[in-house]
Amino acid sequence: MKTHLRVLLTAASAALGVATAAEQVTFLRDVEPILNKVGCTSGTCHGAAKGKAGFKLSLRGYDPEFDYQALLYDLSGRRFNRSDPAHSLMLAKPTQQVPHGGGLRFEPGSAYYQTIFNWIAQGVPFGDPAKDKVDHIEMKPADVEFAKPGLEQQIKVISHYLDGGVRDVTKEAVIASNIPDTADVNADAMVKGARIGEATMLVRYEGKFGTVPVTVLNPKPGFVWKPLPQNNYIDSLIDAKLKRLKIQPTPEIDDADFLRRASEDLTGMLPTPQEIRAFVADRTPSRAKRAQMIETLMARPAFVDHWTLKWGDLLQVNRKYLGDKGAWEFRLWIRDSIARNKPYDQFVRELLTSRGSSDENPAANYYRVTREPKPTMEKTTQVFLGVRMVCTQCHDHPFERWTQNQYYEMTSFFSTVGLRPGFESGEEIVFDKRDDFDVHHPKDDRVMKPKFLVAATTASIAPTPLPDGTNRRQAFAEWITSKDNPFFAKSMANRMWSYFLGKGIIDPVDDIRASNPPVNEPLLDALTKDFKDHNYDLRHLISVIVNSRTYQAGIETNEWNAADNVNFSHAFPRRLNAEQLMDALTLATGVRPEFPEVPPDTTAEEFPDPHVGKDGFLDLFGRPLRESACECERKTDLSLPQALNLINGKTISDAVADPHGRIAKAIIAGEPDRQLIEEIYLATLSRMPTPTELDSGLTYLRKGNGRASRAQDLLWALVNSKAFLYNR
Repeated sequence: MKTHLRVLLTAASAALGVATAAEQVTFLRDVEPILNKVGCTSGTCHGAAKGKAGFKLSLRGYDPEFDYQALLYDLSGRRFNRSDPAHSLMLAKPTQQVPHGGGLRFEPGSAYYQTIFNWIAQGVPFGDPAKDKVDHIEMKPADVEFAKPGLEQQIKVISHYLDGGVRDVTKEAVIASNIPDTADVNADAMVKGARIGEATMLVRYEGKFGTVPVTVLNPKPGFVWKPLPQNNYIDSLIDAKLKRLKIQPTPEIDDADFLRRASEDLTGMLPTPQEIRAFVADRTPSRAKRAQMIETLMARPAFVDHWTLKWGDLLQVNRKYLGDKGAWEFRLWIRDSIARNKPYDQFVRELLTSRGSSDENPAANYYRVTREPKPTMEKTTQVFLGVRMVCTQCHDHPFERWTQNQYYEMTSFFSTVGLRPGFESGEEIVFDKRDDFDVHHPKDDRVMKPKFLVAATTASIAPTPLPDGTNRRQAFAEWITSKDNPFFAKSMANRMWSYFLGKGIIDPVDDIRASNPPVNEPLLDALTKDFKDHNYDLRHLISVIVNSRTYQAGIETNEWNAADNVNFSHAFPRRLNAEQLMDALTLATGVRPEFPEVPPDTTAEEFPDPHVGKDGFLDLFGRPLRESACECERKTDLSLPQALNLINGKTISDAVADPHGRIAKAIIAGEPDRQLIEEIYLATLSRMPTPTELDSGLTYLRKGNGRASRAQDLLWALVNSKAFLYNR
C-alpha cells in the first residue's frame, strides 16, 4: 500500500513539475523562505548552535550560502534524488514518509512540497544573489487603526527583489505582535484589536524587517479635547498624538512638587525647607519662575555631581578595573567635562581617540575597562549608538539588519588598541599597535577590514573599508559623532528623555532597532534635530525637556488617560535611586552616614565608585556594580529586604534618633509644635502638611510626655512613606 501511494505521489508530482517547468525555482528566492517558515532553521531545530541530529543550518537562514552547501554536500548529497525528486530525503523527511524527529513540516502535494520538488527537478540551482535576494519588504496597510476593540484587519507582506520582481510573501513572512494583549495576529496575518492601546506588528522575511503600528481607540462616547498650555514643541507633539488617541493629559503639578521633582532629577538632592518656602512664596508667574529655577539648579555643583554619577555608571568607573588612582582620575575627568558643559560629540571623540598615560590622559581609562576589541566595540555601540551588537558575534541579529560580518568589521576599528604597564604604580599606557592586529572571521578565518555600521555620507569621513595606514580610531570617532550618523544624536536624546520621564521614547534606551519602534517618532526626531542644531549641548537638551508641560505633568489620571502607560499623558512615580535615597535621608534627618574611604562631608552622589560603602545600604537599594554598561544594572524597584531595612535597619533608625540630628536640634532650640511638624514635612516630602496632617501631627505630639521621641516617630513614619521614597 505504501509503495503504491509513493508511486502515485511521484507521478502526480512529476506531472505538476512538468506543468510548472517554465518557472525557475531557486534556493535563494523560493526554497530558503520555506525552510525558515516551517522551522527547519529555528533555534530549536537545525538552526541551533550545534544543529540537530547531526545536521546544522544557519539560524533563521541568515546565511543562505552556508545552508545551500550543507544541503548539497551533507550525507554525500543524498538528500536529493534528481532523477526521482519525490524520493529525495529533503521531501520524504518533512512529510514524514520516513522517520523525522522534527515531525510533519508540510503535507505531500502541498504548495511547499511542490516548490521543493520543482527545485530538485531543475537541478537545485542556488540562484543569482544580484537578482534573487530581497531588497526590501512592504506592508499593506502601512498602519492599522481600529475604532474599537474586537475589529480585524488583514495584513499583506510584499517582497521586492533586487531584479525588480515583486511577490506576495504573506504566508512565508513571520509576523508577531510586541504587545499581544493589545493587538495580536494569527497564522493568516489577520490582526485583531483586543483592548484599547497601541501595539506593533513585527514583520520579518529573509533578513528584512518591517513594522506595522496598530492603534485601538477608545470607543467610549463623550471625549472632548481640553487644551492645556504648551510650553514648547515637546508638548505640541505629545498633544497631537494624545488628541488623535482620545487621551486627555494630566495638568501640571504645583510649585512645591515641581521643585522636589526637578531638584531630584537635576541634582539628585532634595530641596531644603528654606528653598521650598521661598519658591512657593515667590509671586512670579509660574512658568517663568520654574524656568529660572531650572537654570539655578543646573548651575549648582550638585548638578555636576549628579551627572558625573550617571556617566560613571555608563563608563564603568570602578577601581576593580582601574585601581584607586585610575578611578578617581577618570571620575574627575568626567566631572570636569560636565562642569565645562563640553559638547557631547567632543566628549565622545576624546574618549574614543584617547591614548598615552592613563594618569596624564584620564580619558584613556575608557579602554582599560574593556581591554579587548570585542567588548570595547559592544560597549561603544551600546552606549553611544543605542545598538546592541553582542548577539551578532555568533549569527546575524534575529530582529535587526545587523550581520555577523558587521560585528567583526566594527570590532576591527578597535583591534589596534594596545595596553602596556606605565612607569607609575597602577598606570597603563594606551597605544596604537603597528602590527598583529588583524581580526579574523570565525567561520572562514578571513581578515575583516574595518567598515562602518552604516555608510558615511560626509565627505570629510574616510570611506570604508579604510585605506591601509588610516588611523582606525580617529576615523571611527569622526563617523560616530557625525551629524549624519542616524543613531548618535538620537540615542542620546532618547536616553536623556528616559532620565526625566522614566522610560525612553524607544525603550529600552540601548536597544534601538526597527523592531523596537519609538512610541512618538515625530517627538524623537524633533529632539534629535534640536540636539544637533545646538551642537550637542546636553544642558540645552535637558532644559528643553524639563521646561515642558509634559515633564511637569502630575501623576494623577483621569477617565481618558488612566489606561495609558506609554504616551506620556501623565507622570509616573519613580523610586529614588540608592544615592538619591541616602542623600535624601541625610537632609531629612540632618545626619550624614560616615564612610572611612571619603571625607565626612561627601554626598553619596560624589562617591567615586561602588567600593565605597560596599555591601551596605547603597548596594541593597540597587546601586550598580559598574560591571556592565547597561542601564539595567541599576535597580530602582522596591523589594521585601529593602522594606525591612527601612523599617528596622540601623541606617534610618540611628539617623532619626541621632543626638545631633534634625529632631534633637529642633527640640533644643524650642521650636513650637506647628513649626516642628512643618519642618519635618518640608524636609521629607518637600511640601507643607495638609490641614488634616497638621492636626494629626499636633494631636500626636501633645498626647503625653516624650515630645522628642514622638517627633522622631513622625519623622520615621514619613521617611518610610511612598511619598518620600518616590519622586512624584
